[in-house]
Parts: sequence; C-alpha cells; structure tokens
Amino acid sequence: MTSANSDAHPEPGPGAGPAESAVEGFSSADVSDVVTLSYEQARAELVETVTRLEAGGAGLEESLALWERGEALAQRCEAWLDGARRRLDEVRAQAGGEVPVAEGGSPEAADGNNAG
Repeated sequence: MTSANSDAHPEPGPGAGPAESAVEGFSSADVSDVVTLSYEQARAELVETVTRLEAGGAGLEESLALWERGEALAQRCEAWLDGARRRLDEVRAQAGGEVPVAEGGSPEAADGNNAG
C-alpha cells in the first residue's frame, strides 16, 4: 500500500484541491495514483486501509490521511462498478431486451431460477 508521507509536504501546494484548507497544518494524502488503479487493486488497498483504521493506534494526522485515501479508493471502486453496470446495460440493450434484475441484484433471483 502506498503510504501517505506527511513529512515530505507540510503544507499542500497550490491547486491541492478541497482538502487544502480542510485541517490547518495537515498535509493531505497523495491520491494522485488512485485513478490508475484497477478495481482489484483499489479494492485490496481499500480493505487494507479500513483494517488499519479499525485497528487504531495511528496518530490523528495519519488517520486523516488514511481516511482521505480510503475515500478516494472507494470512489475509484464505485467508478469501476458504475462503468461495468453501463457496459452490461449496453450489452443487454444490443441483445434485444433487458434481463430482469431482482432487488438483490441477481438476474437469477428475478426469473425464479434460484429455487432451492
């Protein structure tokens, strides 16, 4: 996992974004690489980040950096999933019809093939 190095940049530079003034004296986590991650990479790092936050023991600044990176990772995963949904919808539309999807998100649940 890429760690946030808060000592390298004590103050965010110009164009640092909304986190620039979020917490005085806090250098925000580097999230510039998140947009290059695959879904699997982003999800694995997100799981690791959540585990570290839940374990506690990190200082306030490190916890804030972990939280910020975790938010960016979650958004990346959501973007991948939204893209996958759009692609599936396009394929279904090109195939000539919508596949019914039950509330649980499974096409099998909608058509009754999951009787057991």
